[in-house]
Amino acid sequence: MRTLSPASGGIVSSGIWSTRQTWIALAMILALWSAAALIWPLTGSVVPWDSKNQFYPTLRYLGAALAHGELPLWNPYHFGGHPSSADPQSLLFTPTMLLFGWLVPEPSMKLFDAVVFAHFLPGALAFVFLFRRRGWHPAGAVVAAIIFILGGSATARLQHTGIILSYGYFPLALLLLEEALDRRSYRIGALFAVIAAMMVIGRDQVAFLCALTLVAVAGHRIWTAPQPLAYLRSRGGLLVFMGFIGGALLAIPVVLTMQFLATSTRPSFGYGVAAMGSLPPESLATILFGNVFGSLRWTYDYWGPDWHSLSEGTWTDRATNYLFVGTIPALFLFWHGIAGGRLLAREFRFFLVVGVLAILYALGRYTPGFEVIFDHLPGVDLYRRPADATFLINIILAFAVGYLVHRYVRDGLPRWNAAAMGKFRVFLPMLAVGLVIAAIASAMVFALRAGQSAASLREIGIALLAATAIMLLLTRASATPRLRQAAALAVIALTGGELIARHAASALNAEPAERYAVFRQLPPEQLQGLQILKRELAERNAAGDHPRVEILGLGGPWQNASMVLQIEDIIGYNPLRLADYERAVGPGENAEDPNLRTFPATFRGYKCPLAGLLGLEYLVLDRPIERMPRHFPRLKGAEVVYGTGKMWVYRLNISSPRTYLAHHVTPVDSEAVLDQEELPEFNRETEVLIDQRSINLLQTRYSAAPTTPSPVPSAVAGEARIVDYQRNSVSIEVDSASAGVLVLHDVYYPGWEVTVDGKRQPLLRANLLFRGVEVPAGKHRVEFEFRPISFDNLVAAASELVTSESEPIKTAEIPQVR
Repeated sequence: MRTLSPASGGIVSSGIWSTRQTWIALAMILALWSAAALIWPLTGSVVPWDSKNQFYPTLRYLGAALAHGELPLWNPYHFGGHPSSADPQSLLFTPTMLLFGWLVPEPSMKLFDAVVFAHFLPGALAFVFLFRRRGWHPAGAVVAAIIFILGGSATARLQHTGIILSYGYFPLALLLLEEALDRRSYRIGALFAVIAAMMVIGRDQVAFLCALTLVAVAGHRIWTAPQPLAYLRSRGGLLVFMGFIGGALLAIPVVLTMQFLATSTRPSFGYGVAAMGSLPPESLATILFGNVFGSLRWTYDYWGPDWHSLSEGTWTDRATNYLFVGTIPALFLFWHGIAGGRLLAREFRFFLVVGVLAILYALGRYTPGFEVIFDHLPGVDLYRRPADATFLINIILAFAVGYLVHRYVRDGLPRWNAAAMGKFRVFLPMLAVGLVIAAIASAMVFALRAGQSAASLREIGIALLAATAIMLLLTRASATPRLRQAAALAVIALTGGELIARHAASALNAEPAERYAVFRQLPPEQLQGLQILKRELAERNAAGDHPRVEILGLGGPWQNASMVLQIEDIIGYNPLRLADYERAVGPGENAEDPNLRTFPATFRGYKCPLAGLLGLEYLVLDRPIERMPRHFPRLKGAEVVYGTGKMWVYRLNISSPRTYLAHHVTPVDSEAVLDQEELPEFNRETEVLIDQRSINLLQTRYSAAPTTPSPVPSAVAGEARIVDYQRNSVSIEVDSASAGVLVLHDVYYPGWEVTVDGKRQPLLRANLLFRGVEVPAGKHRVEFEFRPISFDNLVAAASELVTSESEPIKTAEIPQVR
């Protein structure tokens, strides 16, 4: 068997592991994973919140498109039209979820949860081989895998599906990188590049930090080699090869995402925005005492650091701030790791440094120097929550505890003498005790403020008593190797049992499936209202109309249910939205809280001109419009289609065609108009507003609209009719006596191409937000097709990305605070 030599980075022989031990370790991890995964279906619960409000409907939309032979590059059911191909949360470029959507187009919520939970397995099983190649004990690998699956952020933030998909691949990518470098294998290097690309494809901050860690691993290998330059020369080609493959796999999704970010509501963040997402230092107490702030209470009366308890403000919450990895693992960390100095061992030192840096990064504004990192490390300002580094912290804690279990089995208890610890033999135990006291003190400060001192003291007391008992048992079992082996098995069983009991389907990651009934079986009153709405929409679509709907206030799962119900919604739930659409329409980040729905001057109410251009004809609310917040416009002339309980459907009775022909053109600066929040007056039947950057694309000169509309129909009036409407394409038949501009009130976005009778024509930005194309006189067929992966669009996007590097980038809508 081969293991990693910590001194040289090379390969040496070792007989510590047998094939039987490897299979037993793998089987134990699979058994513990299975036991944890079963808790959700056995309790009738599902992973809630973002998992079901955002990612599950996205997967259902992906599956429905694939079932119809389409790639869902564009999503017409979300914010009036949304570029799925560029959204990191669309799952479109995630191979496993793409395959899942193709195989099971309409999965149940429980099956969806199981598939997401299965993404822990590649990383968890990789711990076996990572530990084996280092010669670390199998029991340590199993404990590390348990923590990786059920510890800290991995369990507390299970709802963040995209992050979980990235997180699950890191240990496997690390294993393959080490193997590729040690063997100088281009085949393993290619496999590493594929797995690393699958990790990074989510383009979230966890993927970003894990990728930086892998770069650091390669750099550390070079730096610590006996002859660094010779090592670099011998593996330079391999490193370039792996980088090339990874870059090629990531190029298209990354370029498309950067293109989207440049026009989105959050192209980058100021330091003050990111500072609000820093991990409060008091949260580190949860490493020792998981429920010391009430994080796991089903009463949801969390009293730890969050927005209501910190005077400086924060965007973190009980899930973001949760780091517990188990009572026994915490004991090992502070007893063997810190007090015993074993985390300072040379063979673990790289992970120790990464762990310390991850903690400092996660603490953000509470850490001197974070502002410098934020301002100067490329990529950091794309993310608003440094507390996401808690996922990397959980990975390092898994390695640390696994390593300490290995050291216990091999060496027994730490020795506090000069030979073993040198000058640190007094300092390190004092440091460990001081950290425990600091954790208790910080926890009690919040508990006293909230009147929860008894609950916090109970959690602390139980944990300390359990730790004391375990210390005694481990001490008694340390006498012989056989007893230590047995103790290691007990550690696996107790740690697995505790984390499954505390974290599987806990208050942090589970809710009754009935709360997401919109994806299963609605209550009768809502089901009836939905059936009426869908019947009317089907009738209108059959007649060639394509009305849009706004669904607001009905609760979390309704926010993106339009993707599953195939209703063209003008709002939804997504942190990434087109900036111009946000400014013009004011949908806000989510469709659950009506207070977040704003009404800019361009969209003063549901019967304003822009609402007409959007084709907004139905409004679905959780209450009568009269009971909405004060800033809501009142409806006049609207008809109640259905209204009872928590579902009210209004027909707005406004009519504006989705497509029409214009023979009068008025140039406008769309960005300036949106900044002024004033929609110009124009005739929505014969006139079009063309953005100044599109004016030069016109082949014909058009007159301005007459100041006084003629009561007599124009002789040049034409007809435009939608004959086919798909996710990625729209087909329109046009018949006109003279040349004109065809307007389609679908959102303008790079990557849309248009042809007239099969011949490519320039796409125009029309009526501020929408698409247009010039058509000659006569009968024609116009095809709008979304082709973001076309050579032309990719080159344009890459060129804009390079150009923007020399220009200031717009910050997010929230102002910077230094």
